[in-house]
Amino acid sequence: MTYKGQVKNGVVVLERPDLLPEGAVVRVRVLQEPEQTLGDRLLKHAGRAKDLPKDLAANHDHYLHGVPKR
Repeated sequence: MTYKGQVKNGVVVLERPDLLPEGAVVRVRVLQEPEQTLGDRLLKHAGRAKDLPKDLAANHDHYLHGVPKR
C-alpha cells in the first residue's frame, strides 16, 4: 500500500491518516525534495573565502574592476 503526505514541523502528516491503524510500522521514502530559495543555495558558500581585504564590501568595484577606492 502507498500513502501520500508531507513533512510539517518534522512530522510526517498523511493526507488520509485514518487509513493506518495506530502503531503501524511504516517506511518513508522521499519522492521530491523541497525547493530551496536562492538564499539557501548561496548560504552554503558563506564563510568559505579566506584572506579577503577588510574593505571588500565598500570597495568591491575597485577590486573587481579597478575603479578608485572610496
